[in-house]
Amino acid sequence: MNKEERLARIYTYLERLFYSHKMPVIDLMKVGGESPFRLLVATILSSRTKDEVTSQAAARLFEKADTLEALARLSESEIAQRIYPVGFYKTKARHLRKLPEVVLHQFGGIIPHTMDELVCLPGVGRKTAALVAATAFDQDTICVDTHVHRITNRLGFVSTKTPAETERALMEYLPVQYWKKTNAYFVSFGQNICRPVGPRCTECSLQDLCPYYAGKDQS
Repeated sequence: MNKEERLARIYTYLERLFYSHKMPVIDLMKVGGESPFRLLVATILSSRTKDEVTSQAAARLFEKADTLEALARLSESEIAQRIYPVGFYKTKARHLRKLPEVVLHQFGGIIPHTMDELVCLPGVGRKTAALVAATAFDQDTICVDTHVHRITNRLGFVSTKTPAETERALMEYLPVQYWKKTNAYFVSFGQNICRPVGPRCTECSLQDLCPYYAGKDQS
C-alpha cells in the first residue's frame, strides 16, 4: 500500500468515526453557521477546557455579547463571571476584554482571516489561529493540538517532540486536501478511540497501519 492509499484509508475511517461520534464544539458551531467572531471567542474559550464547559460558557457570554461592539461594553469581571469555569478563565477574560480594541485599531473592526494576522490578537496562539482560519474562513491550515500531535506520531506520519514541530512536519507530509480535516477528525478520534492513556486499540480499524499498535505487547 503506497502513501496515497494509506492516507485515503485512514482519513475515510476517521471521517466515518467523526460523524458517528459527537462533534467537537467548534465544528458544531461551524455547521450552525456561526460568525467569525463567535467562532474566534469559542475557540479561545475552548483551550484546556472540555467541550461541554466551553459550549455552556460561550452561550452565557453570547447572551450578553454576541458582537465585538457588545463585548467591548462588558467589564473584565463580568466576562470572567460569564465564562467561568473554563480553564484559565481570568486570563481569558483579560484577553477577551482587550479583543475589540485590538480588532478595531489593527484590523478596522473586522476579524482577520489569516494566521499571521490572527496571532496578533490577544489570547490567540498558532493552534487557535489555525483552527479559526480553517473553520471560520476556510483557509488551508493544520491545527495541531495534543490529539493531533500524539496520534500522528503513533501512526508514523511524523516523528516529532512538540506540536510546533508536528505542524511543520505535517505540512510537508500531508497533501493540502487533508489539512483542514485533520484537527476535527483527530480530536474526535483521540477523545473516543486513540486516547492518551488506555487507547482502545481493539476497537480501531487501523491496527494493521499503526506502528504504535505493532510495537505494543499483544500478550
